[in-house]
Amino acid sequence: MSNIPNSTQILVIGGGPAGSTAATLLAREGFDVTLLERDIFPRYHIGESLLPSALEIFDLLGVREKVEAQGFQRKPGAYLEWGKEKWSLNFGELSGDHTYSFQVRRAEFDHLLLEHSKSQGVKVFEGTEIRQVSFDGNRPKSATWSQSNGATGDISFDFVIDASGRAGVLSTRYLKNRRNHNVFQNIAIWGYWKNVKRLPQGQEGAIAVGSIPEGWLWGIPLDEEIMSVGVVMHKDLYKERRNKKLEDIYSEAIQECSLISDMIAPGELVSEVKVEQDYSYTSDYFSGPGYFVSGDAACFLDPLLSSGVHLATYSALLAAASIASIKRGEIDEEQAATFYDKSYRQAYLRFLVFVSAFYDQNRGKDSYFWEAQKLSRHDFSGADLNLAFLNLVSGVEDLVDAQEGATEFAVSEMSKRIKENHDLRQDKETLASKDKSTDSAIQSTNNFFNAVEGFFSLSAAGAIDGVYVVTKPNLGLAQVTPTRELQTGVRG
Repeated sequence: MSNIPNSTQILVIGGGPAGSTAATLLAREGFDVTLLERDIFPRYHIGESLLPSALEIFDLLGVREKVEAQGFQRKPGAYLEWGKEKWSLNFGELSGDHTYSFQVRRAEFDHLLLEHSKSQGVKVFEGTEIRQVSFDGNRPKSATWSQSNGATGDISFDFVIDASGRAGVLSTRYLKNRRNHNVFQNIAIWGYWKNVKRLPQGQEGAIAVGSIPEGWLWGIPLDEEIMSVGVVMHKDLYKERRNKKLEDIYSEAIQECSLISDMIAPGELVSEVKVEQDYSYTSDYFSGPGYFVSGDAACFLDPLLSSGVHLATYSALLAAASIASIKRGEIDEEQAATFYDKSYRQAYLRFLVFVSAFYDQNRGKDSYFWEAQKLSRHDFSGADLNLAFLNLVSGVEDLVDAQEGATEFAVSEMSKRIKENHDLRQDKETLASKDKSTDSAIQSTNNFFNAVEGFFSLSAAGAIDGVYVVTKPNLGLAQVTPTRELQTGVRG
């Protein structure tokens, strides 16, 4: 292994999907990038179900062929038994765009992305932990690192991307700006099963999701033999059961869900049962002078909609584009930092409301868990809500000052859109007819959910304060109106 350099243009902390994505994109633009990762890959990680948007990122990274060749389980969609409803959701059924994604073993997947970073010119050093970050005023300028063999050193940089996951080196140690949401204070318990049944409904490889009175379960087929099976419940309900063995809590929850229990009936648990906090949180700001905080280091969301890798790689794309344009002198640093903060926060907030609205579909249940998933006025500001939904939901701008009303209105509108989308998918005969009214309904729901789930700021139409991401001929930021000044909201 070569020695860690004393200086670099861009330091990336963390080698997960956020870190490797940002590092690869910047290296492909010709910048000097050094990535320091605490662990030695491959290493275990949860979060195994990807969204179709991952394919766009793979193409930008130039790693699509490697991912396809790895042999990951293809994911054509999802099957849900959610309250009284049974939903079969197939990717591309309405939009005709991406028709699949992947279920992945994160140890293999994350390792593949990190190895690809090395092949693209990123200087990657594993088994290297950040001990201290030194600042010049409000701007981080260097980091002290250490390795298990006793080696230590310092590295200076022009910019740093904190992609250190939930550890959140900058947010928790220095900025101290992370705060938990009141909502989605849940616990996940999971294990791995062998020789299970495949989905009785839906397509091969789809994720199975089933609700129970006190939470919900997932079944993610990782290959022909192994399935990841987990349960999500509120932290207080978990605490009430702490006198029981973890395996018993897990088993009892599975038995409450006929969808999952039937699938694993002939199978065998072949791993230890794991438990982890799934507390949702955000940070008051995601960027500032010389730094960008990406992925779980900035914010974390309930895993119901498999948004983790999506938000991680999207934020990495935003950070890389911002730094590239700053370094080339194409945009003012404060403008770029503001764009990043607003864009990533908007993506996160849209998913936050989406998750709450999805839970809302089952809120008829008389259960503490389902009531505990309800967003409140304390979970985000009216200004943030306005930014996220102003161009999506008409009328929300009139309710921003009435915070509680705005929250309920946004969730209600999202719930209505979810139901419309579900009804379209259920009526296969009408869907196949492609008459004018059906086409109009499909276009409407596509536009809405593409704005929620997609990379909305990659076009002039999705610009934030006139700024958006471009990927050709180079990755960077462009301005719809170059002379327009952004309203800054970034701490500096």
